[in-house]
Amino acid sequence: MTISARNQLTGTIEEIRTGEIMAHITVKVGNNIIESVITRTSAEAMDLKKGDSVKAVIKATEVMIQKG
Repeated sequence: MTISARNQLTGTIEEIRTGEIMAHITVKVGNNIIESVITRTSAEAMDLKKGDSVKAVIKATEVMIQKG
């Protein structure tokens, strides 16, 4: 799949918490954690499971950099 988002971080699903409508996905990228909230329907359609290798795709008009 081709996608325009430049910020694509490969990681592993550490935790999935599902509610009635939404799913909270925690992805470990190196020593960092990325969190995403998606619909439960999408999580189920993707058959997401703990330990799966995934990409966190970040599409934003601003990406801030902090030094120090």
